[in-house]
Amino acid sequence: MTTPFQWLATRVSFERAALRRAAAAGLATSVMIILSGGIVRVTGSGLGCDGWPNCSESSFAATSEMGVHAAIEFSNRLLTGVICAAVGWLIVVARLQRRPVPALTRWGWVQFWIVILNAVVGGITVWARLSPYIVAAHFLAAVLFLTATTVVWHKVRMLDRSAHPLAAPVGRLPSALLVGVALLIVAGTIVTGTGPHAGDSSDVPRMPLDWSAMAWVHAAAAVLVLAIASALWVRTRRDRSSTAHRRATLFLAVFFAQGLIGLAQIATGLAEAVIVVHLLGSALVWTGAVRVFLDTHAPVTARLIGEVVDRGESDRGLRA
Repeated sequence: MTTPFQWLATRVSFERAALRRAAAAGLATSVMIILSGGIVRVTGSGLGCDGWPNCSESSFAATSEMGVHAAIEFSNRLLTGVICAAVGWLIVVARLQRRPVPALTRWGWVQFWIVILNAVVGGITVWARLSPYIVAAHFLAAVLFLTATTVVWHKVRMLDRSAHPLAAPVGRLPSALLVGVALLIVAGTIVTGTGPHAGDSSDVPRMPLDWSAMAWVHAAAAVLVLAIASALWVRTRRDRSSTAHRRATLFLAVFFAQGLIGLAQIATGLAEAVIVVHLLGSALVWTGAVRVFLDTHAPVTARLIGEVVDRGESDRGLRA
């Protein structure tokens, strides 16, 4: 039996440019959903729609009578539809490549299932009336989606070996950096769970921890990440033109900016706009850590490229 994709493959094909655009769209939407969730939280709109999947008992969508909080929360839900369209397009474009890349098709499906996971956790968040633990899980699911879109973007870019040469391994520092940033993000969710922005205008319970102590733990994790990133920068400095060194330099620049934004949060008394910018910074820092890890693991990239080359040669042999 011929599948729909097999039928389409005989009639439609896409070039690498379409794949790059699809991967970029997925990465952009993964950052957008993190920002959108942050806006929902700092504006106190988390229960603007007090039901899920319907916004209320009488309406699937937000209405003017429900007010601005419902509009903000429902807009965040609508963004999931945009994400689904982007992920679906990536799957189609990857599957129908003129030179097939099966690994990217599989990663497209990974993105799809993470979106489903995030939607379910989002529903549980509403049902649990913004439990800080579920809110933290919801954010981490969004970060998981960001990870998948970053991996796809990286793999698509690495298909062109001349533009993105393989980086030499630099020990375990990239792995340590990735783990350190992951711990930093988890610590950030705990700071959020103990802080004043609960996600709704009503009295939502917070994590029974001291906010100041958790903020210091978060700061200590940031110092650890800075130390690891600095060591990596020094290690890669021997070849300043290498992909690894450029990536480490960019990571440090973004991380310093994120640190300044974090200090600005404290100086402004956790101003809502600064918190949203800090969320954007967290997304960029995590993306940077993932890219550093991938850029310094040449065997992974080599296997992907080898798979593409072998598949392309196989296809040419069949046509011949």
